[in-house]
Amino acid sequence: MPDSLDRLQQWYQSHCNGQWEHSNGVSIETLDNPGWSLRIDLSGTEYSGRKLDRIDNGISSAKRTWTARWIENDQFCAAGGPSTLPSLIESFFEWADSQ
Repeated sequence: MPDSLDRLQQWYQSHCNGQWEHSNGVSIETLDNPGWSLRIDLSGTEYSGRKLDRIDNGISSAKRTWTARWIENDQFCAAGGPSTLPSLIESFFEWADSQ
């Protein structure tokens, strides 16, 4: 089974059709608290229009393993502590696989 980054690359490549990638895509950024932010555009994919209420895990703790995920403006959004990037990516596929 491919790791989360390999799977994300495959997912991205499968949606690049000459149009989608010009106005949509995947964004991974760092946060200043510190942590990671992940945004995956769902517009133009089989997941467009789907919902996900915000799910927080460990936000109130001082741990650096906190995570959150939600859908906003037809984007899958996830954020987490500095060691959570693989789990943020995996959370997208857990959600997508459940749809």
